[in-house]
Amino acid sequence: MPRPARPDLSTAMHGLIREIRTRVPFATPEASLCRGPCRGCSKKLLEFLDTELEEWENRLEEGEVPRFGDLKRLEKLATKVMAALRRNGLVA
Repeated sequence: MPRPARPDLSTAMHGLIREIRTRVPFATPEASLCRGPCRGCSKKLLEFLDTELEEWENRLEEGEVPRFGDLKRLEKLATKVMAALRRNGLVA
């Protein structure tokens, strides 16, 4: 019986990055990010996540192949940033 094809982790990482960029409101004006009390700085969290995404985009462009752990770590980071944005009232 033939083994199933190994998933293409680079394609999966590109897809994850695309989905994060689509769902996370990176284009939110700074004035909206810093209104009222917040639990965790939304601006800094968005900048950190954007930096992580850019780093992975560059690494993929250079031919690096991510591991499953890399995908999981980036997904977890994006989930935590979205939770903070939700707590701060920036996303529903």
